[in-house]
Formats: sequence, structure tokens, C-alpha cells
Amino acid sequence: MRKKTKKGKLKKIGQLVLPLKLADDIQRIVNHYFYTKGLTLREIKESAKKRKIIYSRYVKPAKQLLELAGSRKKAIAAMDKVAEWAKSRNLDYTIETVFKKWLELDRLKPKEVIKKPFYRGDPMIWSETKKKWYIIDENGNWLEFAGTESEIEWRIVK
Repeated sequence: MRKKTKKGKLKKIGQLVLPLKLADDIQRIVNHYFYTKGLTLREIKESAKKRKIIYSRYVKPAKQLLELAGSRKKAIAAMDKVAEWAKSRNLDYTIETVFKKWLELDRLKPKEVIKKPFYRGDPMIWSETKKKWYIIDENGNWLEFAGTESEIEWRIVK
């Protein structure tokens, strides 16, 4: 995965030989990408050994992201924002996705979680005109809700 060299302050990552600080920043950005995907450092290392993850494939985009962002902190913050946005929409993302969304970073927001009311598995609707809850049964009939607020089940609907 990586080899440290004793010649000066250089580190070899994949095919690239980079100054130690730059290599460390790139490595942290790549690792952070995998953290956002839900992997731990141990899982990353094991996957790299088994060739499930080709670590060197992520080095070049990480270096480009570091150059674009200017610092490791800004690169990681941008990656976090894109990861949160993509996860809320059930989208897959890579380090390159951060480049594509770079100009929109300040406008990227995660999708809002919408909770809808249900009563015993049937959806409910609030009528503003009558100020009452109605239950819609499986036949499409609207039934007036006579229970209490505590009986309403709120579910996240995607």
C-alpha cells in the first residue's frame, strides 16, 4: 500500500514519490473518503491487501482535490458536504464528485427528511378547513380520526 523511504523526506504512495507532508495530506484525504463510505482504517488496510480496494487509484484525485482546495482541512470539509448530500439522495460518490460539485458547494444541502402520519398502517391527512385528521383506508375512503395524537405513528417516507 505505501512504503516509506529513508532518502530525505519522501514517501512513496502507489507509483508516486512525494514530499512527506504532501503524501501525508493525500493519504489522509483518501482515508477520509473511505471513512465517509463507512470503512474503518483496519477495513481499508485489509481490503487493500486483498485487492478489493486499489488504493493508488484514489491518489491522483486526492492530490487534485488538495490542490483545488488549498488545504487538507478544506478538502475534507468539501468531501464531507458532498458525502452528506449524496447519501441523503441515495447516490454513489467518489473523490471526483467533489470536483464536479465544487462550484455548488455552498448551495449543496442534504435532502430533507419527511415524516408522514400513519394510523395502523393507513396514511393520514390533516384537513386545514375542518381542523381534523382523516385516515385514508385501502379502498380510498376518508375516515375521520377519533383517536388521540399519541396514537399517530410518524414514519420517514423516502
